[in-house]
Amino acid sequence: MNHKPATATQGVQLSPKERAAKGRAARARASRSAHAEYTPSRHRPDPVDVIEEQSATRVQELVPIRYGRMSESPFRFYRGAAAIMAGDLATTIDSGLRAQLCGDAHMLNFRLLASPERHLLFDINDFDETLPGPWEWDVKRLAASLVIAGRENGFTDAERSVIVRSAVRSYREQMRRFAGMRTLDVWYSRSDADQLAELASGRLQKRGRKRLSRSLAKARTHDSLQAFEKLTHVVDGERRIAATPPLVTPLADLLPPPERNVLEEIIRSLIHDYRKSLQSDRQHLIQQFTPVDMARKVVGVGSVGTRCWIVLLRGRDGDDPLFLQAKEADVSALAPHVGSSEFATQGERVVAGQRLMQAASDIFLGWQRVHGIDGRERDFYVRQLRDWKFVVEPSLMVPQGMGLFAELCGATLARAHARSGDRIAIAAYLGSGDVFDRALNTFAETYADQNERDHQALLDAIKGGRVSAQAG
Repeated sequence: MNHKPATATQGVQLSPKERAAKGRAARARASRSAHAEYTPSRHRPDPVDVIEEQSATRVQELVPIRYGRMSESPFRFYRGAAAIMAGDLATTIDSGLRAQLCGDAHMLNFRLLASPERHLLFDINDFDETLPGPWEWDVKRLAASLVIAGRENGFTDAERSVIVRSAVRSYREQMRRFAGMRTLDVWYSRSDADQLAELASGRLQKRGRKRLSRSLAKARTHDSLQAFEKLTHVVDGERRIAATPPLVTPLADLLPPPERNVLEEIIRSLIHDYRKSLQSDRQHLIQQFTPVDMARKVVGVGSVGTRCWIVLLRGRDGDDPLFLQAKEADVSALAPHVGSSEFATQGERVVAGQRLMQAASDIFLGWQRVHGIDGRERDFYVRQLRDWKFVVEPSLMVPQGMGLFAELCGATLARAHARSGDRIAIAAYLGSGDVFDRALNTFAETYADQNERDHQALLDAIKGGRVSAQAG
């Protein structure tokens, strides 16, 4: 199904009554119960072909690590299969209502993060695929991820159903709440650590509450100082990034001197020039730091093979570090289905989407286009390597804990969509009943089956020698 490019915000010139009527009218285009349906298109491409097409522009020596990570389990495969699912979602119905999409809203892209005011928040973290599009796509990707994770944990059909419906119900109810709120109140809405602890106190057993408390405490230790201790060692009296190849490879170990010097200068220029994309006060702040070392880093699952550099910067002295990550931004996996970005560079697309959807973004978040890396022009976005970031481990979750986490994800996604889309129309479309919740439970189980078949296709491709996989 073809989707035209659309701005994220629609209907703002209409009255609330007219916007609600627009949402209810959208049920004629796409009934809520019809969201349960998923049937692979007759023209569906080979999933391995989709992955290989993405890999063609990446660092080829790292591509086997991507396949190795995706082969580990259906959930790990799903994390790297945003492009595959985008093509599948494009064949499904949608309401015609748009919002800014994360584009890869699986459960592990929701985590604890730090606000600029040093508050610990729960929010979406990954925006590599962000673009305006059908709001249902993000909700469906989240729902399917919960089923896939639940299956790997051995949860029953009934337990998975409760988890998925908890997430979708939370999305629906929060969107209806946002529909009745003032615009500025929606914009300032956020979920902080105190709210999470309060919610958990009445919902989790003692063991779950202790685990959450430890997670909140641990998140506050994940900062530049922690990264400094973990990722560096002392060389000739100076701190340098430690080599743990192939995952972290300092430039000194990556290339011989002539090529290394050229690449180092390019990365220095990237860090210097990207500052122009920051607010003026943050430009002043980062000017007080000087780059002292650089390394290539392998990140994520779906992102493996994209060019990613970590840069150690020094402030006042050697005990005043800052770690920045410069990650390549390619065309969104959603673009073939919803239209290309309005921004001149892919880095700005990522940053703009993140700032729009997150309650509070990293103070060093910015972008830059770079010339000369691997002989071509490439786009990057830059952010802190760690800033109180902490992600849960699904394999450690019991059904009750995953259900609570699913609720948080659903509510957070609703807040992100409410900031950019027509929250009144979406809320009216969803209604007060659970028709949409039940439909997405069916969809998520069906799509989890599809994901298992796609994962098996990758395993077969590895076994048959079509692609190479490497642990890492």
